Amino acid sequence: MNKNLTVEVVVEGPTENLFVKNVLAPYWALRGIFVTSPKVRTRIDKHSGTVYAGGDIRFPRVAKQVVNFLKQRRDIIVASFVDYYGLKEWPSLDTINEQHSPRDIARILNQAAMDSIQHSYPETHSQNRYFPFTAVHEFEALLFCDTSVMSKHLHIPVCTIDAVLQECGSPEEINNGPETAPSKRLDQWTSGQYGKTTTGISIAQEIGIDTMRQRCPLFDDWLTAIEQLQEEI
Repeated sequence: MNKNLTVEVVVEGPTENLFVKNVLAPYWALRGIFVTSPKVRTRIDKHSGTVYAGGDIRFPRVAKQVVNFLKQRRDIIVASFVDYYGLKEWPSLDTINEQHSPRDIARILNQAAMDSIQHSYPETHSQNRYFPFTAVHEFEALLFCDTSVMSKHLHIPVCTIDAVLQECGSPEEINNGPETAPSKRLDQWTSGQYGKTTTGISIAQEIGIDTMRQRCPLFDDWLTAIEQLQEEI
């Protein structure tokens, strides 16, 4: 019988935190994988000591928490979950151009993150323990995996959503412009009433991880890489 695997997923903000907690965690628990999703710490108020988390994602902040987890326990896996859209500072980010496909973007940024931590902290053996996921182009792409579920929750015609997928090709190919990124489209369709941590999570729960894996190969690759470790222990 396989042993349980513990995974710490350092996430960008409250949306990703709730997604991991309410959607991914129950799914993985059935497979003997237990996961928590601490948010990236962005700053600490010097006067009150208050820790602020989420937003303004920069690699040094993500790396600091990833390395802390890697050092604290040798028997856990550490991952990160950030959106490519709006990313401000990340290894090799400046090498990305319009000719790169979503798979290229994810491969370049994820590999650069792994290489950076392995180079700076070789004692953590991060090459076997750190699994970054750069959501291309952002978390909301996962919600486009089932147009009927999205239509029901957002009260918009299925054909409106299908038209975007026909134009772009797949959820992970929906582009990342200031008006055409997945979340921006949802804001436009709902006149700004789309709620990331409310409606977005409800849609994700109804769609389910299996459907997301079928429609989003980059997301599936990330989960598969971690699940294979659980099968080996």
